[in-house]
Amino acid sequence: MQKRYMSIWFRHLLTDWLTLRRPELKDVAFVVATPIRNRIIVTAANKAAEDEGVYAGMAAADAKAIAPCLQVLDNMPGRQEKLLRKLALWCIRYTPLVAIDPPDGLLLDITGCTHLWDDERGYLKELVLKLRNNGYDARAAIADSMGAAWAVARFGRVKPIITPQAQAAAIAQLSPAALRLEQPVLEQLQKLGFRTIGSFMNLPGRELRKRFGDDLLTRLTQALGLKSELFTPVVPPVPYVERLPCLEPIKTATGIEIAIQQLLEQLCTRLASEGKGLRKAMLKCYRIDGKQVQVSISTTRGSHSVSHLQKLFGLQIDKIEPDLGIELFVMEVSRVEEMNVKQENIWINQPDLKDTTLAELLDKIGGKLGAHRIHRYLPAEHYWPERSVKEAQTLQDAPSTCWRADRPRPLRMLRQPEDIAVMSKEPDYPPKQFIYKGKKHVIAKADGPERIEREWWLEQGEHRDYYAVEDVEGRRYWVFRSGHYDGDDGKWFIHGFFA
Repeated sequence: MQKRYMSIWFRHLLTDWLTLRRPELKDVAFVVATPIRNRIIVTAANKAAEDEGVYAGMAAADAKAIAPCLQVLDNMPGRQEKLLRKLALWCIRYTPLVAIDPPDGLLLDITGCTHLWDDERGYLKELVLKLRNNGYDARAAIADSMGAAWAVARFGRVKPIITPQAQAAAIAQLSPAALRLEQPVLEQLQKLGFRTIGSFMNLPGRELRKRFGDDLLTRLTQALGLKSELFTPVVPPVPYVERLPCLEPIKTATGIEIAIQQLLEQLCTRLASEGKGLRKAMLKCYRIDGKQVQVSISTTRGSHSVSHLQKLFGLQIDKIEPDLGIELFVMEVSRVEEMNVKQENIWINQPDLKDTTLAELLDKIGGKLGAHRIHRYLPAEHYWPERSVKEAQTLQDAPSTCWRADRPRPLRMLRQPEDIAVMSKEPDYPPKQFIYKGKKHVIAKADGPERIEREWWLEQGEHRDYYAVEDVEGRRYWVFRSGHYDGDDGKWFIHGFFA
């Protein structure tokens, strides 16, 4: 059977994902940027930004000059690879063989699969429309070779489906960049006047190798289907699920505890053998009346301790209503993480974030009050105070920079500054008194100002002049004036509270 491949290109993969996460960015021109060799470089731009002339690879300063209203977001290393893997696993419903094609594509071996959607056109239309409906700007093409499908998906302008044995004609009019060549080779082809693949496609192989090296000839023969190409499909993870059917319906809390223990013993044995720990799990209880009851737990760090997980589920047993009885228990682990058993043993009973007793304590608190109430913060490299912290996802997350200690910072900081009414002696002096939430505070001492500017590569706007003030009752506050004094009362805000 003739091999057939599909290449999917996500034109704005990272920015599409950000728009799905933050709908307010839908109609906003924005880019993702990262520091490279002392410069802030754009790594991804959404369609609105591209329409204004911004593109990946340019300096953020140049982008802001072209589009003054452009929003610049911090880069998220590794996010695109994770997105591609998730999309690849999603595509397995269309073919069992899906490979990741970094940085923004997927490759599918669709041999023998398209007849389930009538033909290749129906197959391509179904898959691409589903991706677009899910918020991703996707293009796709089908051909006999991965190289030809890749080229047509990104550079083709006519037909996305190349009939068998017709890849040479399909790529002949495309740019040499469609062959996935390195930039020096492309520049050399441009200097010699090779504007299309067809202009050198029929030249002797030895001449191409002599002039341009092996890479050009390899990529060309791969696109023409004359040379095989490595295809490494993603392997879907085996789900961590255990089932426990009951000979007699379970109606008591003791019976539920025994069922949970048996399920955890089976799951934790497998997790320990694979070097993984449970982060999130759900227990589904199927009652004989046809209804389902479920409870879930989460942990702050991976765990395969049966006793600890049993205690967490024990806090949830009161929420399970067995009614006439439960005939089937199913435990599903939806999130796991890698664990190093030896390293864990080294740190046991140590006063450190890696201490298992601390993680278990946080798990118990989260089980009673809710995991959403427990937060851990790390410093972030931003001038604006409310942006200078970020939330850690796990106890293992390490800070990428140090907490700022050269200037005083409040113990408690508001998520957003709040308005206050201020009376000051002189325009550039600290306030003599301010009113916050209807209460007047008379200032006894003040220190400042400390001027904090906005990051010019992110946005434009007023600066802030911060003051640490203490009222006559001994309470200390962090207040600031936004912008220069303009002759009126000025705009004053409170941002934090000192101990």
